[in-house]
Amino acid sequence: MPIHYYWGDDEFRLNQAVTALRDRTLEADWASFNYDRISGEQPDSVIQALNQAMTAPFGLGQRLVWLQETSLGQRCPDNLLQELDRTLPQIPQTTVLLLTSGSKPDGRSKFTKLLQKHGDIREFSTIPPWKSDQLVRQVQDIARDLDLKLAPETADLLAESLGNNTRQLYNELAKLALYWNAPDQPLPPSAVSDLVTVSTQSSLKVATALRDGKTEEALGLVADLLSRNEPALRMVAALVSQFRLWLWIKLLQEAGERNEQTIAKAAEIGNPKRVFFLQKEVRGVSLKRLQQVLPLLLDLEFGLKQGQEEQAALQTKVIEISQLFQQNS
Repeated sequence: MPIHYYWGDDEFRLNQAVTALRDRTLEADWASFNYDRISGEQPDSVIQALNQAMTAPFGLGQRLVWLQETSLGQRCPDNLLQELDRTLPQIPQTTVLLLTSGSKPDGRSKFTKLLQKHGDIREFSTIPPWKSDQLVRQVQDIARDLDLKLAPETADLLAESLGNNTRQLYNELAKLALYWNAPDQPLPPSAVSDLVTVSTQSSLKVATALRDGKTEEALGLVADLLSRNEPALRMVAALVSQFRLWLWIKLLQEAGERNEQTIAKAAEIGNPKRVFFLQKEVRGVSLKRLQQVLPLLLDLEFGLKQGQEEQAALQTKVIEISQLFQQNS
């Protein structure tokens, strides 16, 4: 299929996929003639990309036309939609047209439906830190690509230590693959402890410390995350998601709902078996306090987007939230 749309905020994985597509599309000796990279911010970038896509490759191999950071998935004027509708079916098999965006395409738009008809759409979104099963699966997938066998405990340790930082995860696994000289044996957790800078700090651990009213622990976790260049807004997004999830569980629990399937559907939990563990996490936690947390986090998000200094803003809200859970309900 010569038309692709890659989207998502995991730039490392997305760029890896772009590189793989480029390598299998272009003949190395003719790449400079047949590779067009067009910024979506340029005037008439869509028309330029379509014109290049209809141009036959020079020499051997195919032509690759890459339209970067396009906004077509969010808004597509009628004149461009008509041009796309006319041109996309006519793109020759000798051309690969790639469109990329950090944002999810609107599934209701005519552009997205047109693209689904003539091409493929792939997602490269950062896995949320609370989706531990997906993080472990990502570790296993990358290790498989590197021909590195991992013991189950090793995959769990790497997922917990590196979270959703795919760039660091790939680099660490590549290092471990070079180190491990027993390809038929799974890599043990001890090798990770020896060679990887293991940090069990995560935004979810910050949320747990806040829920338990452990101010010093939460402040230490935040400082460690900031020192590892974890974006403050990403931390806040994880905290908002986690506290919203706990709030849903507590609300349904106090409403008398006992069916795990119903709770999972209402709280948008993929695995209903996780409900039991979430209910244990909020046992003894005040519903009133959980309701008070989200406005504080949204205020923090607003402040950060307005340019507040990250460390000071985070520390202030961490203290406020943790003190909430130190009070009597």
